[in-house]
Amino acid sequence: MDEVWDRVRPAGDVVLSGTPLLVVLGAAVVVVGVRPLWSVLRLGVTLVHELGHAAVGIVAGRRFTGFVLRGDMSGHAVTVGPPRGFGRVATTWAGYPAPAVAGAAAVWLGAHGWGGAVLAAVVVVLVAALVRARSVLTAVVVLAVGGATAWLWWDGTQLARAQVLVGVGIVLVVGAWRHLGAVTASRDGGSDAAVLARLTRVPGALWLVTFAVVCAAATWLVADVVLAARAAGAT
Repeated sequence: MDEVWDRVRPAGDVVLSGTPLLVVLGAAVVVVGVRPLWSVLRLGVTLVHELGHAAVGIVAGRRFTGFVLRGDMSGHAVTVGPPRGFGRVATTWAGYPAPAVAGAAAVWLGAHGWGGAVLAAVVVVLVAALVRARSVLTAVVVLAVGGATAWLWWDGTQLARAQVLVGVGIVLVVGAWRHLGAVTASRDGGSDAAVLARLTRVPGALWLVTFAVVCAAATWLVADVVLAARAAGAT
């Protein structure tokens, strides 16, 4: 238990300036910019998107029954509850903002020494999510992400945890913008924005604006952390 506590308790701010910061930014650029790599790793963004639906649905009183990730990088989460009302709207809305919110939280918490606690929480969430996986691909992705997260939590240094969380957080925020761009250009009547428009009679374009506002706030927070780290390295 002492070893577990040592890996969970906050460690104070982690110095990410200089080489550690460059490594993080370089890795994030490679992941997002190299098409073959991005085409695989964007499944992680979709995973967070679907778990965002699930988490808000549970908080809103709905029952999360399962989710799937598909080879075309799309996904689907199912929650059971009233077909209309606040809970359904909140659950439907939560998907696109989820990667941006999770990414900004990962960056801030990782840079402030909470890496161990965040990674432990992610492992717990993924173990619970594995029970709700409804396809082989979904189970493989959850196991892969969960295994890598558990290894980093147990064997990684504080600096390594912070670097990974900041890097992953940046990728999630960029991924949130890319997913938002895709749904904005789409004419799919089954998209979250289209479903929200039918549920509320508020135009889908306004729902897209709310997604963009969350993504912008997350981007600002990430930029603030990165610039603060850079400034610390310059002093």
